[in-house]
Amino acid sequence: MSQNKSWLKEKWSDFESFVEGVLYDRDLSVSARLFGLFLKPFSVLFSCIVRIRLFLYSNRIVFRDKPLDCLVVVVGNLTVGGTGKTPVVERFAKELLAKNRKVAILSRGYKSKKETVTPNPGNWFGLKDNQAPKLVSNGKEVFLNAEEAGDEAYMLACNLPGVIVITDKNRVKAGRYAIEEFGVDTVILDDGFQYLHLKGQLNLLLVDQTNPFGNRCLLPRGILREPVRHLKRASYVFFTKSEIEPNLELLQTVRKYNNHAEIIRCVHKPRYFREVNGETKKNLSFLHELYVGVFCGIASPRGFEDLIGRMAGEIRFKQRFLDHHKYTEEELDKIFQHAKNSGADVIVTTEKDAVRIPENYKPVIPLFFVRMEIEIVEGFEDFEEAVADLCSLEKY
Repeated sequence: MSQNKSWLKEKWSDFESFVEGVLYDRDLSVSARLFGLFLKPFSVLFSCIVRIRLFLYSNRIVFRDKPLDCLVVVVGNLTVGGTGKTPVVERFAKELLAKNRKVAILSRGYKSKKETVTPNPGNWFGLKDNQAPKLVSNGKEVFLNAEEAGDEAYMLACNLPGVIVITDKNRVKAGRYAIEEFGVDTVILDDGFQYLHLKGQLNLLLVDQTNPFGNRCLLPRGILREPVRHLKRASYVFFTKSEIEPNLELLQTVRKYNNHAEIIRCVHKPRYFREVNGETKKNLSFLHELYVGVFCGIASPRGFEDLIGRMAGEIRFKQRFLDHHKYTEEELDKIFQHAKNSGADVIVTTEKDAVRIPENYKPVIPLFFVRMEIEIVEGFEDFEEAVADLCSLEKY
């Protein structure tokens, strides 16, 4: 029975990888193209649903947003993953904290451990949303691990002392909890561009300059969550991974749909290497003369691999997993054995992957993650102005 489960899990993982290859147009095989054609009608249907939903919210027909008695900053993207959102949320939270704001980050806790919900026969679906939001951090202490909170929420909690971090699918409920329990005056809605229940005073939209909109198809054929024209809802557009000047086509696309938003360019810069489940810290020259192995489970792995490739003596081993992949000890043993056999001296992964490594796991060769932070390369004054303007407001 266990062998059958293992086989089914492996096959399902292969299918998920295949679908991801189609979604990102990484797989150009005949089977991938045929499957892409099969998905296209569903993409058109999804686009219609998204537009109708936004129309109903915008005109307050059936659906209405529910305001909070505090300032609300929305950080999100039009695409699924890969924009480098977490470091931007972290940077913005630090800036607000420095301006003496009482800040809470509201996350949906994607891929976090699900809790049981109390049955309620009076509810249409037999369930009642009477569970308290998950308090990941009160600003002083982190209460949940990555499995319970979700990797991104846990990372933010660990890296942002002084900031409350809460997860709940119902971000309105989470926001009210943050206000009532901690007296916050500012909430950051993490990955909230599509969360129309809560309206923000500031909408920060992130665009990955290296792959802005994929093939411009909506899910499930492409990586878009909503049409490109919805750029118009952004107060500020952040071009992430913007090591070079954006091309004219991308700038024209943004200005075609949004001629008022300030454009801010930023890059993700490595700061240091840190031992996973350890205290050892290394500077950026650490890998210069070493044979290195890399693995990651993120939406855009190529950027990470290229970064480590530029910093390492030679990359001897690479392995990719799906975004938010949860690692088992058995799986990690195989990774490390393959890396060791390839001659790797050390293995490097991302910070987001590092929090998904079991705390008691002991690797056979050293394992480090690279700490990344954003650096604004153009539009710093606009960024500072956005923070200042927000702090000058009193409430919603």
